Amino acid sequence: MQSLSGVLIGAVFGMVFVAINANAPLPPSAGTALRVIAGLALASVVVMWFLAGRRTRGSAAEPGGMFNRRYVVIVVLEALALFGGLRLLDALGWPEQSGVAWIALVVGIHFVALWPVWREVSILVPGAGLTVLGLAGLAMVWTEAVAWVPIVSGVLSGLLLLAGSTYYAQRVFRALPRA
Repeated sequence: MQSLSGVLIGAVFGMVFVAINANAPLPPSAGTALRVIAGLALASVVVMWFLAGRRTRGSAAEPGGMFNRRYVVIVVLEALALFGGLRLLDALGWPEQSGVAWIALVVGIHFVALWPVWREVSILVPGAGLTVLGLAGLAMVWTEAVAWVPIVSGVLSGLLLLAGSTYYAQRVFRALPRA
């Protein structure tokens, strides 16, 4: 259940990335469609999480625990980098679109840093993807494509998180014993 809880957290953040960033320069209908797709993906992960909880009720706890001291250290470092970096970008006068790129970069690095702790490819692949999308957005903020940074670093990051979360949740759910 712990691994599905981590996936659920990723899916929620994926939905947030899409919901906040699926705006202009996308046409409104595209933004709406992306939000609906993201909502359906999140709903599927939530349903699998609840059903998995019912299937595993009363079973032995997972060994080791995913949310251990190393996890907490990485999350604290992530929070410091996230908020400190946003303040620094603002103080340096970077365009406001750089914020979403910075968030994608820091979250991606956070996932990559969690890989040695969790040893799950399900965290490494989206981590690498978010890192690349964050770097791409930061490179774009000083170009004529600056308006597309929230799409590249926000929407695409959210869709990547949702796709990975949905895939992994389905894989874990199918491996659980049937009640």
